[in-house]
Amino acid sequence: MKIPAETNLGNGIAVDDLPDGAMLQGKVGDDDVILARRGDEFFAVGANCTHYGGPLANGLMLGDELRCPLHHACFSLRTGEALRAPAFDAIPCWRVERIGDSVFIREKLTPRPSSAAVSANSHKLPASVVIVGGGAAGLVAADTLRREGYEGPVTIISADDFAPYDRPNLSKEYLTGQAPAEWIPLRSPDYYADRQIELVLKSRVSSLDPVRRQVRVENGKVYDFGALLLAIGADPVKIPVPGATDSQLFYLRSFEDAKLLVEKAATAKQVVVVGASFIGLEVAASLRERGIGVHVVAPERQPLERVLGADVGRFIRQLHESHGVVFHLGEAIARFDAQKATLTNGTILDTDFLVLGVGVRPSLALAEQAGLKVDRGIVVDAFLETSVPGIFAAGDVARLPDPNSGELVRIEHWVFAERQGQVAARNMLGRHERFDVVPFFSTHQYDVSIKYIGHAEKWNSIEVDGRLEAKDCAVTYKLNGRRLAVATISRDLLNLQVEAEMEASLRTQSPGRDQDVA
Repeated sequence: MKIPAETNLGNGIAVDDLPDGAMLQGKVGDDDVILARRGDEFFAVGANCTHYGGPLANGLMLGDELRCPLHHACFSLRTGEALRAPAFDAIPCWRVERIGDSVFIREKLTPRPSSAAVSANSHKLPASVVIVGGGAAGLVAADTLRREGYEGPVTIISADDFAPYDRPNLSKEYLTGQAPAEWIPLRSPDYYADRQIELVLKSRVSSLDPVRRQVRVENGKVYDFGALLLAIGADPVKIPVPGATDSQLFYLRSFEDAKLLVEKAATAKQVVVVGASFIGLEVAASLRERGIGVHVVAPERQPLERVLGADVGRFIRQLHESHGVVFHLGEAIARFDAQKATLTNGTILDTDFLVLGVGVRPSLALAEQAGLKVDRGIVVDAFLETSVPGIFAAGDVARLPDPNSGELVRIEHWVFAERQGQVAARNMLGRHERFDVVPFFSTHQYDVSIKYIGHAEKWNSIEVDGRLEAKDCAVTYKLNGRRLAVATISRDLLNLQVEAEMEASLRTQSPGRDQDVA
């Protein structure tokens, strides 16, 4: 529920104008504020998510939590604290006063520090924590350790040239030119110093000794650890293209990859994207927004058919075709000569270069060398601990039990990886918290945002409520009548509601789960 944006909520609102479970958005001075009611309690918080500025008034209030409709960040209505990734920073809070039949928003409150105190935990805390990998899971794990009150040494060792950055943005706003390079880092340099997080960049870990509790980097330096998180992610699948040189093949996994691609795209006229994956299609959309001609070559019958089904795949194909993308499905690159790509059916395409987006493989060499259990990923239990106690894994590299089926799954989702980092960090501190988070991801292509909640590797029925062509629908994936996942277009609130329902279902299935899970 909204009232006119210019309305000053500080002037008071009649209690009857705000039903239980409702929200009002207005102004307090120059600030956009939401007034929310839960029973006889009233809360006033900032109206915009601290991740990407999402409109929280369009989100979901669940108990005393407020969830963002864009990327499902979660905040406490009581304190403003960011409870779940992808948000790091709290939203502001105001004091609310009820006088008679009216409520008034008063002064802005000073942010309260986290009340977590790990010293009160009977679990023996690790003497130090080392995190291998500077991606989403690694950064969030370090951040969570500090939020939970851990005061021991925390070290992030990353092979990347750059401090942790917003990887999903690389194929979207950054590639289109709408997001400058300074927007891409997730935290400022001061953040690491202020929280005493040692960030070691351009350093690849060459060996792991689980017995001596040490990792060694390629330059020979050794780091001791009490607890270890392997968040080393995945590497792009590199396929041979006969006739092509490395300078003619581009991948998009790192910030450096994105910088090179942006530089190359500045003078390009036509590009061939190999692979109709999410990354391939997002690159195609971004290059089209730059005015570059794009051909997509892929072996599938429809884009993303394996993940979203034929109907959604056909819709995505038509969306791209309406923006001028040309598809060559059921095909591959047979040869590349100079600036001509020859397909397996003999078609020749002029192109300035090739972008390969054919998937990724988990980085397993370090785990295999150390003798950890691996099976198409580093195998972890429900608490994200590997086969060696005290060593955890999270993110794209981790293969974990699906709380629905119990089968091992590896899910390549940015927000999912961040939430694994949060839970792994708390379990290093003895929280013994099951990772039963419902997977979520989103993709933005042109004017369409698809949000997907749940996980369906296979299904035997798909139900569509609404119309794909109208860009307003919910697509439900079921196996033997059981709902596994829902993809939505223009129905963000429904996506949040489905997430809440799936979480409630998991709690019913696991009555012994810790009650303090965020």
